[in-house]
Amino acid sequence: MPVYYSSIIDEHLTVRNSVGVFDVSHMGEIFITGKNALDFIQMITTNDASKLTVGKVQYSAMCYEDGGIVDDLLVYRLDNGFMLVVNASNKDKDYEWMLKNKIDDVNIEDKSDDYSLLAVQGPRSADVLNNIVDFNLSELKYYTYKMGKIVGIDAIISRTGYTGELGYEIYFLGDESIAQKVWDAIFENGIDYNIKPIGLGARDSLRLEMGYCLYGNDIDQSTNPLEAGLGWITKLQKENFIGKDSISKIKEKGLSRKLLGFELLDKGIPRHGYEIYVDDRKIGYVTSGMQSPSLNKAIGLGYFEYDSVNKNSIFEIDVRGKRLKARLTDVPFVKK
Repeated sequence: MPVYYSSIIDEHLTVRNSVGVFDVSHMGEIFITGKNALDFIQMITTNDASKLTVGKVQYSAMCYEDGGIVDDLLVYRLDNGFMLVVNASNKDKDYEWMLKNKIDDVNIEDKSDDYSLLAVQGPRSADVLNNIVDFNLSELKYYTYKMGKIVGIDAIISRTGYTGELGYEIYFLGDESIAQKVWDAIFENGIDYNIKPIGLGARDSLRLEMGYCLYGNDIDQSTNPLEAGLGWITKLQKENFIGKDSISKIKEKGLSRKLLGFELLDKGIPRHGYEIYVDDRKIGYVTSGMQSPSLNKAIGLGYFEYDSVNKNSIFEIDVRGKRLKARLTDVPFVKK
């Protein structure tokens, strides 16, 4: 998957306005089965997987004992267990973490190399896919999936994605010829909608406009879910999960920093690692930033000292030695 096929801006606007296809087969698929599969998922993830029924998907995270984030992930409830979809760069680390914390009567299988994954995203995505899947996609609500067929090939088809648009992610087994068949069928059915392949650059810009966290930028081992704005997937009322005690203590003590969205008022582009200042006092740093193709202005996410700024504050970001004025803004940046 290249950074771009045509250009990041062109591909970004294609997904926002019509439909594009991401080959994200590099993502990890790890299957959890066995009598105690649910107990294991409850122990290693922050969200409450007991709420899942077959056909539903859940956004969640795994944490270390100190509350730092191992990874963010999707949890699919299957009829015989669970499928965990993890970030490609973390796949091996995540798998080892699961093995390290394995309990009795649980099977953990990394099937990442067996699965292809295509993400068809954009307001015309259902129009493209409805002719080649064996059920009506209107049956799928957000964060649900069905076992079906696409051009006769068995697949897990879910209404999920990383763009904020209507979209579907399609998981299927098979060699390169099978993947080519699915890819070609999608593009043949998308000709009337000017369908395009989409690269990593637009994947990043689309997710940032929605304020979605990227592991390695906005979240990592040094950040906890509460300060990252992921308290909604951190169910402290659960009986127990790895990191719960530390996260509970952090909540009780109060946060020292918070991940917030901002926009630049001066011309420039904020980048990962740039420092944030108020009156020459460093109060944080940028985690993600770019020139938004949809809004045509510079936006970003960053960690700020708690209560150091508010909606009326003007602060500065050090962009290669030049201080540029910025202010907080609501996230998501693009309202869908």
